[in-house]
Order: sequence, then structure tokens, then C-alpha cells
Amino acid sequence: MNDRTTAVPLVGPLLIVNPKAYLGGAETLALAKLTDELAGEFGITTLFTAQHADLRLVAEATSNLVVTAQHMDPITPGRGMGHILPEGLVEAGAGAVVLNHAEHPLGVDVLDRTLERAREVGLASIVCADSDAQCRAIATLGPDVMICEPTAAIGTGQMDAGDYVERTTRIVKSVDPAILVIQAAGVSTGDDVARVLSQGADGSGGTSGILKHPDHRGILTDMYTALVAHRDANSTAE
Repeated sequence: MNDRTTAVPLVGPLLIVNPKAYLGGAETLALAKLTDELAGEFGITTLFTAQHADLRLVAEATSNLVVTAQHMDPITPGRGMGHILPEGLVEAGAGAVVLNHAEHPLGVDVLDRTLERAREVGLASIVCADSDAQCRAIATLGPDVMICEPTAAIGTGQMDAGDYVERTTRIVKSVDPAILVIQAAGVSTGDDVARVLSQGADGSGGTSGILKHPDHRGILTDMYTALVAHRDANSTAE
């Protein structure tokens, strides 16, 4: 597998809070500050994504989050008008980047080159995959984290009723046990988080399940509580 030399070591269980483009500016900052507070209180590794324009704003206002870009391009300093320079993300305070989301898919060649650039600049890589075949293929590229999610379940608030979570997590781990697996499609409660963790996932979180909830503090606390319970149970078992 590819060597992992990211500046930000990621350990499970972890939470991802992914506002996508639902929020920006002051609203993103408010949610980031709340998440930062709870991440520190519960002691859980937390990925918080933000629009590129807000990364520095979030990074300067928080201390317990892995500030995460929602995309970048495999370019180097020089020509590249309108593309996202990896070095610029690091300078803005990002510690990780999400790649190949269903809303911003990448071809295999581009993804491979982008992962290499992430390693060069020390950004942790979080790569999305849908089908069993995609999960297996992307795992061979050696990202730090994979988000396995059936595209049809994104934003629905309904988790896959079958064995998707357990099956795709097992596929990734069979290729590279060091890859952390996040299962978050359709997750909207602490019970959902507990379920995916019990099925082998290393983390959870989401977008609509958090942003559409009327009480952001309440739903995040619910999710963090499930993560801590899983961590403590595993620690006791060991």
C-alpha cells in the first residue's frame, strides 16, 4: 500500500460533519464552533468540511477539528486558473480533503494523482465510493479514510436496509486494514451511528441528518455519545 505521511493522524471512532454548500460564512462558523466545543468535550476525532472560502475562517476559530476541504485538484504551483491548489489548502489551515463525492466525482486517473498530491503536502485523504467494485478499487489507491455510501441513500434520512455497511466495510478492510471506513449515508440519529459502528465502521456523521435537525447541539451530542459508548466498550473489551 502507499505510505501514509499525513500531518494529521486520524484515529477512530470518528465523526464527520459535512455542511457541503448548505451553509457558508457566519453560519458555517457557528456550526464549526459548536462542533469544536463538543469535539473537545467528548474527545472524538472530528472532520469538519467547509467551502474553500471558509476554511481559514474555521481553522482560525477552532482547535479540536480536522478542518477538511471538500475538493482539491492535482495541480502544482504555477498555471491552473480556477483550480484548487493543495498547498493553498494547507496554508489556509486544512488538515484533510474529501475526494470523489457523488456530487463531485473524479476519474480514476485524476483521483490517483490527487491522492499523490495530498500525500506530498501532508493532507489526510477521505475518498468516497458507492458500489462494492468502487470500494475495492479505491481501497487499492491507499486513502487514509473511505466514505462508503450508496448514492441513492444520500440525503434521504433512510439507511440501507440490507448488509451494505458490513459488506463494504469488509471489502475495504480486506484490501487494506489500515483504511478507516466511515458509513454515513442516511444516518440521522445516535442510534444510526451506533448501528454502523456495530457493523464494523470506524466512524459516521453526515450532512442532512445534522443540518436539518432543529437542534444542532442535541443531534451532535447524540452522535458523539454513541461514538464514545462504542470507544469505551471496545477499550473495556481489550
